[in-house]
Amino acid sequence: MNVLVAGGAGYIGSHTVKRLRAAGHAPVIYDNLSRGHRAVIDILGVPAIMADLNDRPALTEALRAHKIDTVMHFAAYAYVGESVDAPLMYYQNNVATTISVLQAMADANVDRFVFSSTCATYGNPDAVPVTESEKQLPTSPYGRSKLMVEHILKDHAAARKSFSFAALRYFNASGCAMDGTIGEDHDPETHLIPVILQSILGVKPEITVFGTDYPTPDGTNVRDYIHVDDLADAHIAAMTRLQPGEPIFCNLGTGNGFSVKEVIAAAEQVTGKKVPVKFGPRRAGDAIALYADASRAKAVLGWQAKHTDPQSIIGSAWKWFEKNPRGYAGKGAGY
Repeated sequence: MNVLVAGGAGYIGSHTVKRLRAAGHAPVIYDNLSRGHRAVIDILGVPAIMADLNDRPALTEALRAHKIDTVMHFAAYAYVGESVDAPLMYYQNNVATTISVLQAMADANVDRFVFSSTCATYGNPDAVPVTESEKQLPTSPYGRSKLMVEHILKDHAAARKSFSFAALRYFNASGCAMDGTIGEDHDPETHLIPVILQSILGVKPEITVFGTDYPTPDGTNVRDYIHVDDLADAHIAAMTRLQPGEPIFCNLGTGNGFSVKEVIAAAEQVTGKKVPVKFGPRRAGDAIALYADASRAKAVLGWQAKHTDPQSIIGSAWKWFEKNPRGYAGKGAGY
């Protein structure tokens, strides 16, 4: 299929572009490079349009010119803390922009859509592992923006009978391409594994563990770390199963939770180096434990995570960060 990947120069989007091409599809990157990296486009070597998703004429033309069959939408802001400080920016970018995308798709008669949602739509779940039937009560503007889009997609599909979509609720995206060609680079970097590896490499002075008194086996938070290639493969599986009138909602995770201390220990095992750690108080808003029940994804998509242990995930990230300790830094603006 011809697939327009919105946000394809970002972390998950770029890995999905790579996996789409490997699976025989024809991806096209669409990115304004506000948080993506030009270097990714150069490395992947696929067609790319550098424009804003709110530029409806440009997007409509891109959809028509490349004969796009499916849009995958990764272009969102995704920092919980930033969303609290700048909620209007999040609602504009994550909600209003998605409406613009759907309008352009209708203009171009493109009716297949795979949406990057999040486990943050659940807020603080009553039980783990988290199933899709868990109540959705997000605790941040980021989570609420994603849930709003899920509602918009349902309403749009009810009105436009030819439209089909999947909303995939990620847990903790992690790791880098297994061949080391592309990786993870955020500014600021808040994800645990890259922060650990950059601390080992001296890019960051240390890692702070927020809270050691949680009711978990070692007192630290527990999360579900899912390899970015597994996430990408789930999007491809969802794309091939889209049918009008049959919306897909699935959690994407490994079904296992690992604590902060367990991830640190795994990183030390993989790298053979000591992680510089500082212990601090709990951070407001952090849940005790979050991990997925991914059985619905297996049943509906025929998908399950292949990389389920932290050593494998960290190993892939280490392969990239050893060569790129500062990510795509040093390449110039937009990289």
